[in-house]
Amino acid sequence: MKLILAMMAVLLSGCAMQIGEGSIVRPDRAGAVLPPGRLGDDGASAYKLAPLTLAADDAQLAGVSASGDGNALTVLYFGGNGFHLDQHGDHVLAAVAPCRADVVMIDYRGYGRSTGVPTIATLKADALREFDLVNGQAPGRVIVHGQSLGSFIAAYVAQQRPAVRGLVLESTTTNARDWANNMMPWYVWPFVRVELSESLKGIDNVAAASGYAGPALVLEGADDEVTPPRLARKVYDALPTPSKRMVMVPGAGHNGVLSSAAVRPAYCEFVQQLAAK
Repeated sequence: MKLILAMMAVLLSGCAMQIGEGSIVRPDRAGAVLPPGRLGDDGASAYKLAPLTLAADDAQLAGVSASGDGNALTVLYFGGNGFHLDQHGDHVLAAVAPCRADVVMIDYRGYGRSTGVPTIATLKADALREFDLVNGQAPGRVIVHGQSLGSFIAAYVAQQRPAVRGLVLESTTTNARDWANNMMPWYVWPFVRVELSESLKGIDNVAAASGYAGPALVLEGADDEVTPPRLARKVYDALPTPSKRMVMVPGAGHNGVLSSAAVRPAYCEFVQQLAAK
């Protein structure tokens, strides 16, 4: 709603719509109080949880490694903007646990347990560090999974690291320009010129997907209005691998796709097929 109101103000003023990193990356405000609770507090997790830390230049990245007996693969999960592992990680563990894979989640710098100031460049560099750490412990056994903002991060890692075992893109889209245009009402299109910052111009999920040749699973809510199915389909079509699948979840919006009962069979099949190779 705030973005739409801002766009209407632009329309009335006749100025261009400026989209910068602040429209995409919104870390915790200084002194902000997060909801109480920590990952696994309810004791319902099927995993053994262990803290994980990683030094990254001027930031300290902190997360959790969730392991289960006999699991052959590890899912390195990148959440959407606003994802905090302590507030949102339990639903990820609950969704992945039946598929028999370990999970690693690390808060983005500036979010939750991690310190530092996030930018698009630092998020990408951090993601490569995180993958290298996890892959070092389980070489060639790591699936990267990204939701929304995290789908850009996951696709980038998969493009840059041939050791990625599999790629899951959830609630994904093509690029920042398409995202911004999608958020504008159709009737302002003839009057508003979207101008992206240089850092956002370089984000292209179609190009990243086309640079990854391994197995892939794309999960999308049929009613997703933030990253709509028509744009997620473009990312899916760009994947060059024949070993790919797209699951469209009826009635689902932008969030909660992974927790859908319609997704579990496809997700578990994807994990089990990769574990068998």
